[in-house]
Amino acid sequence: MVTRILVPMDDSEMAERALEFALGEHPDAEITVLHVAGGPSPMMGGATAIALEDGLEERAREAADVVFDRARELATEHDHEVETDLAFGSPAKAIVEEAESFDLVVMGSHSGSLSDRLFTGNVAEKVFRHSPAPVTSVR
Repeated sequence: MVTRILVPMDDSEMAERALEFALGEHPDAEITVLHVAGGPSPMMGGATAIALEDGLEERAREAADVVFDRARELATEHDHEVETDLAFGSPAKAIVEEAESFDLVVMGSHSGSLSDRLFTGNVAEKVFRHSPAPVTSVR
């Protein structure tokens, strides 16, 4: 029985679909939305930009709040609540580490643009290969 689900989210439509899937298919489960600061981008531009900014943690929390607010909106539409968690570092590594405490990981198969699909798809592939919990991919 699935009682605890981890849903890694960025600001993509695929991530929202993953959360909606988890909410719809597992209405009684505890769902935690994980956002990893410094998400993948071409040549790691986004991660580098965040790393070079003053107030790294504050900037990361502001970016995560946008994702978490949307996650809470989706959860409310399903009469559900979600927990939120922010991690720093490599997205795949952070997701795999967090997955140890969950029964299931539900994640989008990729983000929107071609470059996002190449990098985020790589994250999904790494999570599939290394996650200690089963992984459901949503597209």
